[in-house]
Amino acid sequence: MPRSVNAVASRKRRKKILKMAKGYFGARSKVYTVAKNAVERGLAYAYRDRKQKKRAFRRLWIARINAAVRQYGMSYSVFMHKLSKSDVQLNRKVLADLAMNHEATFKSIVDKVK
Repeated sequence: MPRSVNAVASRKRRKKILKMAKGYFGARSKVYTVAKNAVERGLAYAYRDRKQKKRAFRRLWIARINAAVRQYGMSYSVFMHKLSKSDVQLNRKVLADLAMNHEATFKSIVDKVK
C-alpha cells in the first residue's frame, strides 16, 4: 500500500509559516526551513517582550513620578508610602499621567499626602 502524505495539510502548514515570514530578508522569507527557524525565534521574542513591555512601562512611570515628586521635596519611595497610608487608590500609570499632563492635580495629591 502506498504511503499517504496528506499534501493538503502539509502545504497549509508551510504556507502559514511563509506567510508569517513575509517581510523577512532574503531566504528567511522564501525558504521554508530557514523561515520556520526565523518565525519560531520571532515568536519567542514576541512572547518574552510582551512581559518585558510591562516592566519597561512600570519603570517609566516610576521615573516620571519620582521626577515630579522631587520638585516638592519628597522622594518616590516616601511619596508612595504616604500615598498608601492616606488610602489614595491611584496606580502608577495614572499618577505618571497626572504628573506629566496635569501638574495642578498632581500637586493637590502631593499636598494631600504630605
